[in-house]
Amino acid sequence: MQRSFKDYFTIALKGVAMGAADTVPGVSGGTIAFISGIYEELITTIGNIDTSLVKTWKNKGFKAFWSQLNGGFILALMLGIIFSVFTFMRLANYLLKEHPVLIWSFFFGLVVASIWFVAKQIDKWKTVTFITAILGAVIAYLITSLPPATSSDSYFYLLICGAIAVCAMILPGISGAFILVLMGAYRNITQAVHDFDLKKIALVGLGAIIGLLTFSKILKWLFSNYRNTTLAALTGFIAGSLNKIWPWKEILKSTKIEDKVIVLKDKSVLPWNFEGDSHLLFAALLMLAGFFLIIILEKFAEQKPEEDAANPNT
Repeated sequence: MQRSFKDYFTIALKGVAMGAADTVPGVSGGTIAFISGIYEELITTIGNIDTSLVKTWKNKGFKAFWSQLNGGFILALMLGIIFSVFTFMRLANYLLKEHPVLIWSFFFGLVVASIWFVAKQIDKWKTVTFITAILGAVIAYLITSLPPATSSDSYFYLLICGAIAVCAMILPGISGAFILVLMGAYRNITQAVHDFDLKKIALVGLGAIIGLLTFSKILKWLFSNYRNTTLAALTGFIAGSLNKIWPWKEILKSTKIEDKVIVLKDKSVLPWNFEGDSHLLFAALLMLAGFFLIIILEKFAEQKPEEDAANPNT
C-alpha cells in the first residue's frame, strides 16, 4: 500500500488518540483504533510478524522486509502513541481529576456511538450473532465490576500482567490500564516507571510483546474466519464497558499513587443522586459532542477510497 506523508501523519494522530485512551483506566485504545478505521490493519500487521520477516530481510533486503512488515504504518502509529504518553497523559490526568463528570460524559458519548459504528459493519445479524453480542456485553460488564486483586512483586506475575493488559488494550471496550488495576499491578508498574526500575519495566514489556504477538494472531484468524461473530463480540465488549465510564459515580474505595487517586471500587448512580454538582446540562452536551464526533469521523472516512485493511501491503 502506497501512502503519502499526509497519510502517515494522520495515522500518527490516531496513535496519539490511542495512547491517550490507554492511559485512562476505563477507556480502551482498541476502541479508538476501531472507530478511526485502522483496527483490522493493526491486528493484521501485528499478526503477520513472524520468522519469515528475517528470511525476507536476509534474501531480499531491508526494503522488502519493511514492506512486508508494513513498517511505515507501525512506526507512525507507535510514534503517535509514545508522543501521547509523554505529553497528553498529564493533561488527561488533570482533566479527569478536576472535571471528571464532564470528561467521562464526552467519553460516554464517544463509546455509545462506537457501539453503533462497530455493529453496523456486521453484514447479517443471526441468532448466533445476537447471542455472541450479549455474551460479550455480560463478560465486559462483569470484568468492570470485579474487585481488584492483591498486588504481587513476583517477576513472573508482572510478566503475566503485561501480557494480559496488552491483550485488553487491543480489544475495543476493555481498558488495559483498568485490567492492571484489577490485577493489583497498576501501583507496582507505575512506581517502577517512576523509579526507572528497568528490570520490572523490561519484564512487563516482554510480557506485552508476547501477549501482543500471540493475541493478534488469534484476532486475525477470527476476523478471517468468523468476521461477523467477532464483530458482534466486540460490539458487546464495548456496550458492556459503558458501566465503567458512566459519568456519575459513587466512590466506595480508592487509593493514591503519586498524588493520583485510583478508584478501586465504585458504583454508577443517576445524576440527581450524585453527591456534588452533576453538571447535567454540560454533561449532556459533551455526550452529544462525543457521539457526533464519531459520526463526523465516519463521514470523512467514507469520502476516501476503500482500502483492503486485511491486506495492507497490496
